[in-house]
Amino acid sequence: MSKKEDSSFNFALGILAGVVGGIIAGVLLAPKPGSETREELKEAFDDFKEKYSPEIIQAKEQAITAIKDTKGKIENAYTKFNDYLKAKQLAKAKNNETNVDEM
Repeated sequence: MSKKEDSSFNFALGILAGVVGGIIAGVLLAPKPGSETREELKEAFDDFKEKYSPEIIQAKEQAITAIKDTKGKIENAYTKFNDYLKAKQLAKAKNNETNVDEM
């Protein structure tokens, strides 16, 4: 993910969090009975889901892509490090073998 995509993704997540937080705070702080508050909260959630569904799907896809990229980089680094350790152990074993043969 490029810096521009990463920054756009973070901005979109910030807006999403702000909208959700505002809706929840507005509904929960309103002086109404619990059943009415729950109904309004459900309606607000359904409206939000309907209105922002494409953005949510896109954010989810971007997050999954970022996770897969990061996982691949970590696996690659682990493999390189593991190969490095094996090479060091092999070199040490050969060195020890050479020292024993010289005795």
